[in-house]
Amino acid sequence: MTDKPESLFQKVWDAHRVRELPTGQTQLLIGTHLIHEVTSPQAFAMIRELGLPVRFPNRTFATVDHIIPTDDQSRPLQDDLAETMMSELERNCRDHSIQLFSPETGAQGIVHVIGPELGLTQPGMTIACGDSHTSTHGAFGAIAFGIGTSQVRDLLASQSMAISPLKVRRIEVTGELRPGVYAKDVVLAILRELGVNGGVGYAYEYAGPVVDAMSIEERMTVCNMSIEGGARCGYVNPDEKTVEYLRGRRYTPNDEAFDARAQAWLAMASDPNCHYDDRVEIDGSAIEPSITWGIHPGHNLGVSEAIPTPNSVPNDERAGVEEALEYMDFTAGASIAGTPIDVAFIGSCTNGRISDLREAARVAQTGRVKEGVRALVVPGSMAVKQQAEAEGLHEIFRAAGFQWREPGCSMCLAMNPDKLRGREVCASSSNRNFKGRQGSPSGRTLLMSPAMVAAAAIAGKVVDVQKCI
Repeated sequence: MTDKPESLFQKVWDAHRVRELPTGQTQLLIGTHLIHEVTSPQAFAMIRELGLPVRFPNRTFATVDHIIPTDDQSRPLQDDLAETMMSELERNCRDHSIQLFSPETGAQGIVHVIGPELGLTQPGMTIACGDSHTSTHGAFGAIAFGIGTSQVRDLLASQSMAISPLKVRRIEVTGELRPGVYAKDVVLAILRELGVNGGVGYAYEYAGPVVDAMSIEERMTVCNMSIEGGARCGYVNPDEKTVEYLRGRRYTPNDEAFDARAQAWLAMASDPNCHYDDRVEIDGSAIEPSITWGIHPGHNLGVSEAIPTPNSVPNDERAGVEEALEYMDFTAGASIAGTPIDVAFIGSCTNGRISDLREAARVAQTGRVKEGVRALVVPGSMAVKQQAEAEGLHEIFRAAGFQWREPGCSMCLAMNPDKLRGREVCASSSNRNFKGRQGSPSGRTLLMSPAMVAAAAIAGKVVDVQKCI
Protein backbone atom coordinates (compact mmCIF):
# COMPACT_ATOMS: atom_id res chain seq x y z
CA MET A 1 0.00 0.00 0.00
CA THR A 2 1.07 3.61 -0.53
CA ASP A 3 0.04 6.96 0.94
CA LYS A 4 0.17 8.50 -2.53
CA PRO A 5 -3.33 9.28 -3.88
CA GLU A 6 -4.33 6.68 -6.48
CA SER A 7 -7.11 6.17 -8.98
CA LEU A 8 -9.39 3.17 -8.66
CA PHE A 9 -7.78 1.75 -11.76
CA GLN A 10 -4.32 1.86 -10.21
CA LYS A 11 -5.55 0.35 -6.93
CA VAL A 12 -7.21 -2.57 -8.68
CA TRP A 13 -4.29 -3.09 -11.06
CA ASP A 14 -1.76 -3.16 -8.22
CA ALA A 15 -3.89 -5.53 -6.14
CA HIS A 16 -4.07 -8.04 -9.00
CA ARG A 17 -0.56 -7.73 -10.44
CA VAL A 18 1.23 -11.10 -10.40
CA ARG A 19 4.48 -10.00 -12.05
CA GLU A 20 5.96 -7.90 -14.82
CA LEU A 21 6.71 -9.87 -17.97
CA PRO A 22 9.79 -9.47 -20.21
CA THR A 23 7.46 -8.08 -22.89
CA GLY A 24 6.64 -5.09 -20.69
CA GLN A 25 3.17 -6.46 -20.06
CA THR A 26 1.73 -7.31 -16.67
CA GLN A 27 0.55 -10.77 -15.70
CA LEU A 28 -2.77 -9.87 -14.13
CA LEU A 29 -4.87 -12.12 -11.91
CA ILE A 30 -8.51 -12.13 -13.03
CA GLY A 31 -10.94 -12.55 -10.17
CA THR A 32 -13.99 -13.54 -12.20
CA HIS A 33 -14.06 -15.12 -15.65
CA LEU A 34 -17.35 -15.04 -17.57
CA ILE A 35 -17.85 -17.25 -20.62
CA HIS A 36 -20.51 -17.88 -23.25
CA GLU A 37 -21.04 -20.32 -26.08
CA VAL A 38 -19.30 -18.45 -28.92
CA THR A 39 -15.73 -17.66 -27.83
CA SER A 40 -15.16 -20.52 -25.38
CA PRO A 41 -15.30 -23.80 -27.42
CA GLN A 42 -11.92 -23.30 -29.10
CA ALA A 43 -10.34 -22.29 -25.78
CA PHE A 44 -11.59 -25.45 -24.07
CA ALA A 45 -10.29 -27.49 -27.00
CA MET A 46 -6.85 -25.89 -26.59
CA ILE A 47 -6.49 -26.72 -22.91
CA ARG A 48 -7.84 -30.22 -23.58
CA GLU A 49 -5.10 -30.76 -26.18
CA LEU A 50 -2.52 -29.58 -23.65
CA GLY A 51 -3.90 -31.86 -20.96
CA LEU A 52 -4.62 -28.91 -18.67
CA PRO A 53 -7.54 -28.56 -16.25
CA VAL A 54 -9.48 -25.36 -15.59
CA ARG A 55 -7.35 -23.88 -12.82
CA PHE A 56 -10.12 -22.28 -10.74
CA PRO A 57 -13.50 -23.52 -11.98
CA ASN A 58 -15.26 -21.79 -9.08
CA ARG A 59 -14.17 -18.44 -10.56
CA THR A 60 -15.60 -19.19 -14.02
CA PHE A 61 -19.31 -18.73 -14.82
CA ALA A 62 -21.10 -19.49 -18.08
CA THR A 63 -24.28 -18.53 -19.86
CA VAL A 64 -25.76 -18.91 -23.33
CA ASP A 65 -26.78 -15.68 -25.03
CA HIS A 66 -25.38 -15.05 -28.53
CA ILE A 67 -26.83 -17.93 -30.52
CA ILE A 68 -29.92 -18.76 -28.52
CA PRO A 69 -33.16 -17.91 -30.37
CA THR A 70 -35.57 -15.51 -28.72
CA ASP A 71 -38.78 -17.10 -30.04
CA ASP A 72 -38.57 -20.89 -29.70
CA GLN A 73 -35.89 -22.05 -27.25
CA SER A 74 -37.01 -25.69 -27.11
CA ARG A 75 -34.26 -28.30 -27.55
CA PRO A 76 -32.82 -29.32 -29.82
CA LEU A 77 -32.52 -25.80 -31.20
CA GLN A 78 -33.78 -25.52 -34.77
CA ASP A 79 -30.42 -24.25 -36.03
CA ASP A 80 -27.97 -27.16 -36.08
CA LEU A 81 -24.91 -24.97 -35.48
CA ALA A 82 -26.57 -23.23 -32.54
CA GLU A 83 -27.50 -26.60 -31.03
CA THR A 84 -23.92 -27.82 -31.48
CA MET A 85 -22.52 -24.73 -29.75
CA MET A 86 -25.04 -25.01 -26.94
CA SER A 87 -24.24 -28.69 -26.42
CA GLU A 88 -20.49 -28.01 -26.48
CA LEU A 89 -20.84 -25.36 -23.77
CA GLU A 90 -22.88 -27.76 -21.66
CA ARG A 91 -20.26 -30.49 -22.10
CA ASN A 92 -17.35 -28.23 -21.23
CA CYS A 93 -19.06 -26.88 -18.13
CA ARG A 94 -19.99 -30.40 -17.02
CA ASP A 95 -16.47 -31.74 -17.60
CA HIS A 96 -14.82 -28.90 -15.67
CA SER A 97 -17.44 -28.33 -12.92
CA ILE A 98 -18.28 -24.81 -14.12
CA GLN A 99 -21.55 -23.15 -13.16
CA LEU A 100 -23.72 -22.76 -16.27
CA PHE A 101 -26.71 -20.45 -16.18
CA SER A 102 -28.79 -22.24 -18.79
CA PRO A 103 -32.51 -21.58 -19.38
CA GLU A 104 -33.31 -24.52 -17.11
CA THR A 105 -31.76 -22.68 -14.14
CA GLY A 106 -34.06 -19.66 -14.49
CA ALA A 107 -31.00 -17.37 -14.48
CA GLN A 108 -30.04 -17.40 -18.17
CA GLY A 109 -29.45 -14.15 -19.97
CA ILE A 110 -26.91 -11.92 -21.66
CA VAL A 111 -23.59 -12.34 -19.86
CA HIS A 112 -23.26 -8.63 -19.05
CA VAL A 113 -26.78 -8.53 -17.64
CA ILE A 114 -26.73 -11.61 -15.44
CA GLY A 115 -23.24 -10.97 -13.98
CA PRO A 116 -24.38 -7.83 -12.13
CA GLU A 117 -27.87 -9.07 -11.25
CA LEU A 118 -26.40 -12.20 -9.64
CA GLY A 119 -23.82 -10.18 -7.70
CA LEU A 120 -20.91 -11.79 -9.54
CA THR A 121 -19.76 -8.27 -10.45
CA GLN A 122 -18.36 -6.36 -7.48
CA PRO A 123 -16.19 -3.27 -6.88
CA GLY A 124 -12.44 -3.75 -6.90
CA MET A 125 -12.60 -6.91 -9.01
CA THR A 126 -10.84 -7.76 -12.19
CA ILE A 127 -13.27 -9.37 -14.64
CA ALA A 128 -12.73 -10.77 -18.12
CA CYS A 129 -14.96 -12.31 -20.76
CA GLY A 130 -14.55 -13.29 -24.39
CA ASP A 131 -16.87 -10.48 -25.41
CA SER A 132 -16.11 -6.90 -26.43
CA HIS A 133 -18.61 -5.28 -24.10
CA THR A 134 -17.23 -6.68 -20.86
CA SER A 135 -16.45 -3.06 -19.98
CA THR A 136 -20.10 -2.94 -18.81
CA HIS A 137 -19.05 -4.32 -15.42
CA GLY A 138 -16.97 -1.21 -14.76
CA ALA A 139 -20.19 0.49 -13.63
CA PHE A 140 -19.54 -1.16 -10.26
CA GLY A 141 -15.97 0.00 -9.89
CA ALA A 142 -14.58 -3.19 -11.39
CA ILE A 143 -11.86 -3.26 -14.04
CA ALA A 144 -13.32 -5.44 -16.78
CA PHE A 145 -11.74 -6.52 -20.04
CA GLY A 146 -13.10 -8.01 -23.23
CA ILE A 147 -10.65 -10.65 -24.45
CA GLY A 148 -10.01 -12.96 -27.39
CA THR A 149 -10.18 -16.75 -27.50
CA SER A 150 -6.46 -17.25 -26.81
CA GLN A 151 -6.81 -15.19 -23.64
CA VAL A 152 -9.91 -17.21 -22.70
CA ARG A 153 -7.60 -20.24 -22.93
CA ASP A 154 -5.01 -18.54 -20.71
CA LEU A 155 -7.62 -17.68 -18.11
CA LEU A 156 -9.07 -21.18 -18.04
CA ALA A 157 -5.59 -22.61 -17.54
CA SER A 158 -4.08 -20.04 -15.16
CA GLN A 159 -6.73 -17.51 -14.03
CA SER A 160 -4.40 -14.79 -15.31
CA MET A 161 -3.58 -13.02 -18.53
CA ALA A 162 -0.94 -10.75 -20.02
CA ILE A 163 -1.98 -7.16 -20.59
CA SER A 164 -0.20 -3.88 -21.22
CA PRO A 165 -0.48 -1.08 -18.64
CA LEU A 166 -3.02 1.63 -19.40
CA LYS A 167 -3.29 5.36 -18.93
CA VAL A 168 -6.38 6.78 -17.23
CA ARG A 169 -8.63 9.48 -18.63
CA ARG A 170 -11.23 11.06 -16.35
CA ILE A 171 -14.38 12.11 -18.24
CA GLU A 172 -16.57 14.47 -16.24
CA VAL A 173 -20.13 15.04 -17.45
CA THR A 174 -21.35 18.26 -15.90
CA GLY A 175 -24.73 19.94 -15.53
CA GLU A 176 -28.04 18.12 -15.63
CA LEU A 177 -29.68 16.05 -18.37
CA ARG A 178 -32.90 17.27 -19.94
CA PRO A 179 -36.03 15.05 -19.90
CA GLY A 180 -35.86 12.54 -22.75
CA VAL A 181 -32.05 12.41 -22.62
CA TYR A 182 -30.66 9.12 -21.34
CA ALA A 183 -27.38 7.37 -20.57
CA LYS A 184 -27.25 6.16 -24.19
CA ASP A 185 -27.26 9.76 -25.36
CA VAL A 186 -24.47 10.59 -22.91
CA VAL A 187 -22.15 7.88 -24.14
CA LEU A 188 -22.90 8.72 -27.78
CA ALA A 189 -21.99 12.34 -27.01
CA ILE A 190 -18.70 11.16 -25.47
CA LEU A 191 -17.93 9.06 -28.54
CA ARG A 192 -18.70 11.98 -30.80
CA GLU A 193 -16.39 14.24 -28.80
CA LEU A 194 -13.45 11.86 -28.37
CA GLY A 195 -13.81 9.65 -31.44
CA VAL A 196 -13.85 5.91 -31.87
CA ASN A 197 -10.06 5.69 -31.49
CA GLY A 198 -9.64 8.39 -28.86
CA GLY A 199 -9.47 5.91 -26.01
CA VAL A 200 -6.76 3.62 -27.39
CA GLY A 201 -4.34 2.86 -24.56
CA TYR A 202 -6.69 4.28 -21.93
CA ALA A 203 -9.06 3.26 -19.19
CA TYR A 204 -11.96 5.71 -18.94
CA GLU A 205 -13.14 6.91 -15.54
CA TYR A 206 -16.64 8.40 -15.82
CA ALA A 207 -17.54 11.03 -13.26
CA GLY A 208 -19.26 14.36 -12.68
CA PRO A 209 -22.77 15.37 -11.58
CA VAL A 210 -24.55 13.59 -14.45
CA VAL A 211 -22.82 10.27 -13.79
CA ASP A 212 -23.30 10.66 -10.03
CA ALA A 213 -27.04 11.11 -10.61
CA MET A 214 -27.32 8.02 -12.84
CA SER A 215 -28.73 4.74 -11.61
CA ILE A 216 -26.41 1.73 -11.66
CA GLU A 217 -28.14 0.43 -14.79
CA GLU A 218 -27.56 3.75 -16.54
CA ARG A 219 -23.90 3.64 -15.57
CA MET A 220 -23.74 0.15 -17.08
CA THR A 221 -24.94 1.58 -20.40
CA VAL A 222 -22.18 4.19 -20.40
CA CYS A 223 -19.42 1.73 -19.42
CA ASN A 224 -20.72 -0.81 -21.95
CA MET A 225 -19.79 1.40 -24.89
CA SER A 226 -16.32 2.38 -23.63
CA ILE A 227 -14.92 -0.13 -26.09
CA GLU A 228 -16.62 1.74 -28.95
CA GLY A 229 -14.37 4.67 -28.16
CA GLY A 230 -11.24 2.55 -28.29
CA ALA A 231 -10.81 2.40 -24.50
CA ARG A 232 -9.70 -0.93 -23.01
CA CYS A 233 -12.17 -0.53 -20.15
CA GLY A 234 -14.34 2.06 -18.45
CA TYR A 235 -15.52 2.43 -14.88
CA VAL A 236 -17.43 4.52 -12.35
CA ASN A 237 -16.27 4.85 -8.77
CA PRO A 238 -18.42 2.84 -6.34
CA ASP A 239 -20.79 4.76 -4.08
CA GLU A 240 -23.83 4.06 -1.89
CA LYS A 241 -25.92 3.30 -5.00
CA THR A 242 -23.45 0.56 -5.85
CA VAL A 243 -23.70 -0.90 -2.37
CA GLU A 244 -27.50 -0.89 -2.34
CA TYR A 245 -27.70 -2.47 -5.79
CA LEU A 246 -25.52 -5.37 -4.64
CA ARG A 247 -27.19 -5.91 -1.27
CA GLY A 248 -28.96 -9.28 -1.13
CA ARG A 249 -27.64 -10.56 -4.48
CA ARG A 250 -26.99 -14.28 -4.88
CA TYR A 251 -23.19 -14.04 -4.87
CA THR A 252 -22.70 -11.23 -2.36
CA PRO A 253 -22.18 -11.85 1.38
CA ASN A 254 -24.97 -11.40 3.92
CA ASP A 255 -25.52 -9.19 6.96
CA GLU A 256 -22.39 -8.10 8.87
CA ALA A 257 -20.10 -9.62 6.25
CA PHE A 258 -21.81 -7.54 3.59
CA ASP A 259 -21.40 -4.31 5.58
CA ALA A 260 -17.69 -5.00 6.02
CA ARG A 261 -17.31 -5.77 2.34
CA ALA A 262 -19.22 -2.59 1.44
CA GLN A 263 -16.73 -0.45 3.36
CA ALA A 264 -13.88 -2.06 1.45
CA TRP A 265 -15.72 -1.45 -1.82
CA LEU A 266 -16.19 2.25 -1.09
CA ALA A 267 -12.52 2.57 -0.19
CA MET A 268 -11.59 1.46 -3.72
CA ALA A 269 -12.86 4.74 -5.18
CA SER A 270 -10.28 7.07 -6.68
CA ASP A 271 -8.59 9.25 -4.08
CA PRO A 272 -9.00 13.03 -4.20
CA ASN A 273 -6.12 14.69 -6.05
CA CYS A 274 -4.95 11.44 -7.63
CA HIS A 275 -3.13 11.56 -10.95
CA TYR A 276 -4.96 11.25 -14.27
CA ASP A 277 -3.18 11.14 -17.59
CA ASP A 278 -5.92 13.22 -19.18
CA ARG A 279 -9.15 14.99 -18.23
CA VAL A 280 -12.16 15.78 -20.40
CA GLU A 281 -15.27 17.75 -19.49
CA ILE A 282 -18.57 17.44 -21.34
CA ASP A 283 -21.62 19.63 -20.73
CA GLY A 284 -24.48 17.23 -20.03
CA SER A 285 -27.10 19.98 -20.26
CA ALA A 286 -26.19 20.46 -23.93
CA ILE A 287 -26.81 16.81 -24.86
CA GLU A 288 -29.99 16.03 -26.78
CA PRO A 289 -31.52 12.71 -27.87
CA SER A 290 -28.95 11.22 -30.23
CA ILE A 291 -28.93 8.90 -33.23
CA THR A 292 -26.14 7.35 -35.27
CA TRP A 293 -26.31 8.17 -38.97
CA GLY A 294 -23.24 6.31 -40.28
CA ILE A 295 -21.25 3.11 -39.92
CA HIS A 296 -19.64 3.39 -36.51
CA PRO A 297 -20.92 4.71 -33.16
CA GLY A 298 -18.94 7.94 -33.46
CA HIS A 299 -21.08 8.83 -36.48
CA ASN A 300 -23.86 10.31 -34.35
CA LEU A 301 -25.73 13.57 -33.95
CA GLY A 302 -28.56 15.15 -32.03
CA VAL A 303 -32.10 14.66 -33.24
CA SER A 304 -32.37 18.33 -34.22
CA GLU A 305 -29.22 18.22 -36.36
CA ALA A 306 -28.51 17.55 -40.00
CA ILE A 307 -26.40 14.72 -41.41
CA PRO A 308 -22.91 16.14 -41.98
CA THR A 309 -21.42 16.94 -45.34
CA PRO A 310 -17.89 15.75 -46.19
CA ASN A 311 -16.73 19.34 -46.31
CA SER A 312 -17.93 20.00 -42.76
CA VAL A 313 -15.49 17.56 -41.12
CA PRO A 314 -11.67 17.55 -40.84
CA ASN A 315 -9.78 16.30 -43.87
CA ASP A 316 -8.81 13.00 -42.24
CA GLU A 317 -12.49 12.18 -41.60
CA ARG A 318 -13.89 13.01 -45.05
CA ALA A 319 -13.33 9.62 -46.65
CA GLY A 320 -15.14 7.94 -43.76
CA VAL A 321 -18.09 10.31 -44.05
CA GLU A 322 -18.30 9.74 -47.80
CA GLU A 323 -18.21 5.96 -47.28
CA ALA A 324 -20.92 6.17 -44.62
CA LEU A 325 -23.19 8.37 -46.75
CA GLU A 326 -22.87 5.96 -49.68
CA TYR A 327 -23.54 2.85 -47.59
CA MET A 328 -26.46 4.36 -45.67
CA ASP A 329 -27.82 6.02 -48.83
CA PHE A 330 -28.36 9.23 -46.86
CA THR A 331 -28.23 12.77 -48.20
CA ALA A 332 -25.57 15.04 -46.72
CA GLY A 333 -27.18 18.04 -45.05
CA ALA A 334 -30.56 16.35 -44.62
CA SER A 335 -32.23 16.23 -41.21
CA ILE A 336 -31.84 12.94 -39.35
CA ALA A 337 -35.35 13.41 -37.95
CA GLY A 338 -37.90 11.95 -40.31
CA THR A 339 -35.65 9.11 -41.51
CA PRO A 340 -37.99 6.15 -42.18
CA ILE A 341 -37.34 2.86 -40.38
CA ASP A 342 -38.34 -0.74 -41.14
CA VAL A 343 -37.38 -2.45 -37.88
CA ALA A 344 -37.27 -1.44 -34.22
CA PHE A 345 -35.14 -3.42 -31.76
CA ILE A 346 -35.16 -2.87 -28.00
CA GLY A 347 -32.69 -5.05 -26.08
CA SER A 348 -28.96 -5.99 -25.91
CA CYS A 349 -26.34 -5.81 -23.16
CA THR A 350 -26.39 -2.04 -23.63
CA ASN A 351 -30.09 -1.42 -23.12
CA GLY A 352 -31.96 -4.61 -22.23
CA ARG A 353 -32.44 -4.04 -18.50
CA ILE A 354 -35.63 -3.36 -16.57
CA SER A 355 -35.12 0.42 -16.44
CA ASP A 356 -34.67 0.46 -20.23
CA LEU A 357 -37.89 -1.48 -20.74
CA ARG A 358 -39.79 0.80 -18.38
CA GLU A 359 -38.79 3.91 -20.33
CA ALA A 360 -39.58 2.27 -23.66
CA ALA A 361 -42.98 1.10 -22.37
CA ARG A 362 -43.76 4.64 -21.22
CA VAL A 363 -43.46 5.72 -24.84
CA ALA A 364 -45.05 2.60 -26.32
CA GLN A 365 -48.29 3.16 -24.42
CA THR A 366 -48.83 6.42 -26.35
CA GLY A 367 -49.61 4.69 -29.65
CA ARG A 368 -49.22 1.65 -31.90
CA VAL A 369 -46.34 0.44 -34.02
CA LYS A 370 -46.57 1.91 -37.51
CA GLU A 371 -47.91 -0.52 -40.10
CA GLY A 372 -45.05 -2.18 -41.94
CA VAL A 373 -42.57 -1.80 -39.05
CA ARG A 374 -41.28 -4.98 -37.40
CA ALA A 375 -40.73 -4.27 -33.69
CA LEU A 376 -39.07 -6.55 -31.11
CA VAL A 377 -38.55 -6.21 -27.37
CA VAL A 378 -35.98 -8.68 -26.00
CA PRO A 379 -35.30 -8.68 -22.24
CA GLY A 380 -31.65 -8.99 -21.25
CA SER A 381 -32.24 -11.90 -18.88
CA MET A 382 -34.87 -14.23 -17.49
CA ALA A 383 -34.91 -12.11 -14.33
CA VAL A 384 -35.55 -8.95 -16.36
CA LYS A 385 -38.33 -10.71 -18.27
CA GLN A 386 -39.94 -11.90 -15.04
CA GLN A 387 -39.79 -8.43 -13.50
CA ALA A 388 -41.16 -6.79 -16.63
CA GLU A 389 -44.07 -9.22 -16.77
CA ALA A 390 -44.78 -8.67 -13.07
CA GLU A 391 -45.10 -4.96 -13.86
CA GLY A 392 -47.26 -5.59 -16.93
CA LEU A 393 -44.75 -4.10 -19.34
CA HIS A 394 -45.14 -7.03 -21.74
CA GLU A 395 -48.84 -6.26 -22.03
CA ILE A 396 -48.08 -2.63 -22.88
CA PHE A 397 -45.64 -3.68 -25.59
CA ARG A 398 -47.95 -6.30 -27.08
CA ALA A 399 -50.90 -3.94 -27.08
CA ALA A 400 -48.77 -1.44 -29.00
CA GLY A 401 -47.79 -4.04 -31.61
CA PHE A 402 -44.32 -5.07 -30.38
CA GLN A 403 -43.20 -8.69 -30.26
CA TRP A 404 -42.31 -9.78 -26.71
CA ARG A 405 -39.41 -12.26 -26.83
CA GLU A 406 -37.30 -14.57 -24.67
CA PRO A 407 -33.90 -13.35 -23.34
CA GLY A 408 -30.82 -13.29 -25.57
CA CYS A 409 -28.51 -11.08 -27.60
CA SER A 410 -31.03 -11.21 -30.46
CA MET A 411 -30.66 -8.62 -33.20
CA CYS A 412 -27.68 -6.86 -31.62
CA LEU A 413 -25.32 -9.05 -33.61
CA ALA A 414 -27.73 -11.49 -35.29
CA MET A 415 -25.93 -14.77 -34.55
CA ASN A 416 -29.44 -16.17 -34.22
CA PRO A 417 -32.65 -15.97 -36.30
CA ASP A 418 -33.26 -12.28 -35.44
CA LYS A 419 -31.77 -10.54 -38.47
CA LEU A 420 -32.31 -7.61 -40.79
CA ARG A 421 -33.38 -8.40 -44.34
CA GLY A 422 -31.83 -6.68 -47.32
CA ARG A 423 -31.53 -2.91 -47.01
CA GLU A 424 -33.82 -2.58 -43.99
CA VAL A 425 -33.20 0.35 -41.65
CA CYS A 426 -33.29 -0.57 -37.96
CA ALA A 427 -33.79 1.76 -35.01
CA SER A 428 -31.75 -0.16 -32.43
CA SER A 429 -30.92 0.22 -28.75
CA SER A 430 -27.78 -1.92 -29.24
CA ASN A 431 -24.15 -0.82 -29.39
CA ARG A 432 -22.78 -1.17 -32.92
CA ASN A 433 -23.90 0.15 -36.28
CA PHE A 434 -21.17 -1.50 -38.35
CA LYS A 435 -21.89 -2.69 -41.88
CA GLY A 436 -23.72 -6.01 -41.71
CA ARG A 437 -23.77 -6.04 -37.89
CA GLN A 438 -27.44 -6.96 -37.63
CA GLY A 439 -27.40 -9.92 -39.99
CA SER A 440 -27.84 -8.45 -43.46
CA PRO A 441 -24.72 -7.48 -45.46
CA SER A 442 -26.56 -4.39 -46.63
CA GLY A 443 -28.71 -3.68 -43.55
CA ARG A 444 -28.54 -0.27 -41.92
CA THR A 445 -28.54 0.48 -38.19
CA LEU A 446 -29.44 3.66 -36.32
CA LEU A 447 -28.37 3.47 -32.66
CA MET A 448 -30.47 5.34 -30.10
CA SER A 449 -31.96 5.01 -26.62
CA PRO A 450 -34.76 2.48 -25.97
CA ALA A 451 -37.26 5.32 -25.56
CA MET A 452 -36.19 6.75 -28.92
CA VAL A 453 -36.56 3.31 -30.52
CA ALA A 454 -40.11 3.02 -29.17
CA ALA A 455 -40.96 6.48 -30.49
CA ALA A 456 -39.53 5.61 -33.91
CA ALA A 457 -41.49 2.35 -34.01
CA ILE A 458 -44.76 4.21 -33.45
CA ALA A 459 -43.99 7.02 -35.89
CA GLY A 460 -42.34 4.76 -38.48
CA LYS A 461 -39.46 7.23 -38.59
CA VAL A 462 -36.90 8.96 -36.39
CA VAL A 463 -38.61 11.45 -34.08
CA ASP A 464 -37.67 13.44 -30.99
CA VAL A 465 -38.74 11.43 -27.95
CA GLN A 466 -38.86 14.66 -25.94
CA LYS A 467 -42.11 15.39 -27.75
CA CYS A 468 -43.57 11.98 -26.85
CA ILE A 469 -43.15 11.92 -23.07
